[in-house]
Amino acid sequence: MSFGVLTGCSLAPKQQDKIIPAQRTLSDNEDITYPMRIYDPWEGFNRSIYKFNAKFDQYVFLPVVQGYEFIMPKIAQTGINNFFSNLSELSNLINSILQLKPKSSLHALSRFLINSTLGIAGLWNHASTWGILEYQEDFGQTLGHYGVGDGPYLVVPIMGPMNARDGFGLLVDSLAYNVVYWSAFNFSTHQVAGATFSLTRAINMRKQTKFRYYQSGSPFEYDLVRYLYTQSRKLEIAK
Repeated sequence: MSFGVLTGCSLAPKQQDKIIPAQRTLSDNEDITYPMRIYDPWEGFNRSIYKFNAKFDQYVFLPVVQGYEFIMPKIAQTGINNFFSNLSELSNLINSILQLKPKSSLHALSRFLINSTLGIAGLWNHASTWGILEYQEDFGQTLGHYGVGDGPYLVVPIMGPMNARDGFGLLVDSLAYNVVYWSAFNFSTHQVAGATFSLTRAINMRKQTKFRYYQSGSPFEYDLVRYLYTQSRKLEIAK
């Protein structure tokens, strides 16, 4: 989920009974320059999707995550997260190679080999225990590395904030992921298993993301999320 980049920011979850949408927009004053203003030509549409995502999160996604946490033992949750993190190392590896980053390429390859073997298909994350840290790379970062601009800001249903470049990058990464793993696990002939795989991955991804809609304490949350996402991606590309 794209708003996963906001996990480390200050939008910490708080208890709140009712979602209260932001009442104002920085774009109301076009003659004033704000540091938080981001190129957002489809802002009206994006704001409506943002509100939809908030409702979907509140009434569908988070209750499913809570049910998953209630049913699944902690050790199993950790193993599942490790498993999907290990699968993502191939994307990290490919994009690190495309960006000519030898250190992150070596880390991704080492992590995948160690965790896939000694970690038993990635259920245990021995690589991190041994100090081989993960370098998350995606095709959006690869495009940014070679100078492709952000493009218009987007809010995608369920997926959350991104921009045109990262949206295209996500599409490429997703297609590559599905081609590799759906073929490897033969999900084409085991469609129930494939659907379970995809659903569990989505639930795990949302579980790992600490962001909660309308709990930032700011009346400009849409603008704040847009700014934090954009700045976070700039830092990830520059590293």
